[in-house]
Parts: sequence; structure tokens; C-alpha cells
Amino acid sequence: MTRRHGYGLLAAMVTLVVAMSAAIYVGATLDDGSRHTRAGSQGRGDTGNDVAPASTGAWVGTWAASPVEGEPGTEAKGLAGRSLRNVVHTAAGGTSARVTLSNLYGKQPLTIAHASIAVAATENSAAADAGTMRRLTFGGSPSVTVPAGRQIVSDAVRINVPRDSDILVTTYSAVPSGPVTYHPRARQISYAALGDRTEDPHATAYTERTEAWRYVTALDVLSTEANGTVVALGDSLTAGSTSTVGANSRWPDVLADRLHAAAESGADVPRYSVVNQGIGGNRVLRPGGTGTPAPNASALTRFGRDALGRTNVKAVVIDLGVNDILRARDPRTLQASSIVAGLRELVAEAHSRGLKVVGATLMPFGGFHGYSATTEALRQAVNAEIRSGRVFDAYTDFDKALRDPYDPRRFRADYDSGDHLHPSDKGYARMGEVFDLADLKGAAPAQL
Repeated sequence: MTRRHGYGLLAAMVTLVVAMSAAIYVGATLDDGSRHTRAGSQGRGDTGNDVAPASTGAWVGTWAASPVEGEPGTEAKGLAGRSLRNVVHTAAGGTSARVTLSNLYGKQPLTIAHASIAVAATENSAAADAGTMRRLTFGGSPSVTVPAGRQIVSDAVRINVPRDSDILVTTYSAVPSGPVTYHPRARQISYAALGDRTEDPHATAYTERTEAWRYVTALDVLSTEANGTVVALGDSLTAGSTSTVGANSRWPDVLADRLHAAAESGADVPRYSVVNQGIGGNRVLRPGGTGTPAPNASALTRFGRDALGRTNVKAVVIDLGVNDILRARDPRTLQASSIVAGLRELVAEAHSRGLKVVGATLMPFGGFHGYSATTEALRQAVNAEIRSGRVFDAYTDFDKALRDPYDPRRFRADYDSGDHLHPSDKGYARMGEVFDLADLKGAAPAQL
């Protein structure tokens, strides 16, 4: 072999090694909560990799959850040595799927040794339909390392994902990773087991239960049922706090069911799925805590990641502002115009992407411990601006739909969960039912 040929072979080998190394990190994208962050291929409606199954349909979000913070108690070792089986519920069916895993709040690289996806054998269970169990890969590799502050999108995998069903996404890490990025108060029970049980279809080993989603922040499907995604951006009222655990009775769940039923009946409505990006305690304006990135990032901070960055997003529904009022250090110094300005900024950013934005009036909270004449006046002032048509492209009047007609400062009794801030299951159903599906039609106007 000549020296020239030897150098050529060496160069080829180096190129191959670099390519393989890059493949392991394929899809790893910045996930710091920036408004201008885009999640890999998400938002473009394509497959995000070259090995995705060839099929008809469109990539849409069928489920999502916003990363909130690092899970307490996992700061030193993460959850190494455990299989984490997340139970997520679908808004649209599809013939292929891909999963987003986040290490946003990790302080060191997260190495996923194995991951899998399967259809649950029954609702609210860790047991999988064995025939649907699929190993997830990342750039063709069964393992992947996600740098701190970033996320990864898996390769697409062939699997028949039914609409309105539970899907199991399981990850296993053998080595410590530091804080586990998670979404608490999920109103859904997920599971954990000791050892690598990622492809175990049985529930026997999954004895640990948690009302949280860990690492998993999105599930996309290649769908013929939907051709776009609606993002519901909000606080605990969108996340479904106080709704029945495991019942999928949050108002975005109801909206997703209505959209599907209307499209199936031939009604002139968009064929959209719905993903829920609600975070308990979330605000329009202020971060929820200190740190980099801050836990419970404000809507202005996370809009790019949680709204614009969702797959094939077509419209955004915003229900925010209550926590800006209730969690203000001194409500007497807060101006309703500041909240409204923040909402308008979100709308302007969505419009720059051609997305329509539907807003919601702020529901009553009379009787809640943060209620006062000052906070009520702020709520009414924000609602007046929303109803004027000067904030959103359209709005749904959740306040009017759920308030007590004899005491409009409070919920109607049967719509109140009992804490006077969050609705009952019946109240959440009412929110989803009064939403005008026609408001989701069309794109953003040239000017609002």
C-alpha cells in the first residue's frame, strides 16, 4: 500500500468515526427555555431523520408536556439503575412515532442506555401490549447521551398508535445523571422499576408509582387523522390541576375529542390534534424561580420551546394571567396593562410565524385565599382588554361560561373543585365544550 493510499484510508476511517459520533447526538438541540429555541426538526412537519418510515400522512404532536424543573431528591444520582415508564395519552393516532427526551434541568450529560415505546395493554397501567413493544433508537443507536440543557428526538419507529389511548415510553439510565428533568402534578400515574426493564411488557416489576412525567416531553405521530397541531399554553387551569387522575378530563383533552368528532362527522373544522403545555403556577411575565434555566419558566421565556417549537403547529390557545395577579408581590403595584402587553408580545411572536392565536378570559377566583378587591379589579381589567378584541385573533370566554350568574366573582358551585380557583371535572368539560372550533380556522391576519 502506498503512503498516499494509507493516508486516504486513515482519513476515511476518521470520517467514519466522526460521523458515527455525530449520529449518537443527532437531534440534540438547545432546550434552555428560550423564546427563540426550535426543537430540531419540530415545527417543520418533517420526519427529522433519513430512516423514518415511508408513509402517507403528516407529522403532528399527539401528546406533550412542558419540562418544569429538576426533580427533588435526584440532584446527586438522577434515577440511575431504574426503568422509568411514562404513561402518556394520545390526541391523534398514527402509523409511526418519535419521542422527545429532555435534559433541560440536568447538570451533566444524561446517558440513556435503552428506551422503548409501546401501546398500553389497558388504561392506567404499566403493562404493555407485547406485540406493540418497539425499541427506540437515536441516529440508529439504541443508546444516546443528551448534554445538559438539551433535548433529543428519537428516530421514527413503525408502530400503530391509536387515538385516545395510553402509550408507554420507557427509559433506562445505568449511570448517574444529576437532576431529572420532569413535569410534576401530571394527573396521570407513571411507573418505575429496578433494573433495565425497558422492553418488559409486564407490569409486575413496575412497583414504584409517581404522578409525574420524567425526561419525556413530546410524542409525535405520522397521522392521517390530523394535519396540524394546536398548542394549549397555560397554567394549572390548562394542566388540569384537581381533575381526576388518569381520567384525561383536562379541557385540552375535551377540545381534542371535539375536534376529532367534528372532523369525522364532516364538519368544516380543522383536522388538528391538541397538545397540552400547561404548567401549574405559570405566569406570562415573571420566571417561576431562580437559576439557569429557571424552573417554571414564564410564558415569554418558554414560548419558543413549548409553543412555536411543537411539531407542525398551526394555532396556539393561551390561557394565562391569573398567576401574574395572584402571585404578585404587591397586587396594588401591578398594572393590568403589563399583563396585556405580555400577552400581546406572545401574539406578535406567533404572528411572525403565521400562527393564529386564540385567547381566554381569566376565570373567577372569589373565595380563594389570594382574592381581594384589588386582584378582582385586575382580573376584570385584563378581561376587558381581551373582550375588546385588541389582544388575540379570537377569544373564548371561560369566565362567562363558568362563573356563578348570581355572584360572578366566583365559580358556579358545580364547576368548582372546592378550592375556588380550579374547576371540577364538570368545569373542565364546560371549558372544552364552549370553545368555538371555528376560531381555529385560518392563519394569522397580516395585522391585528
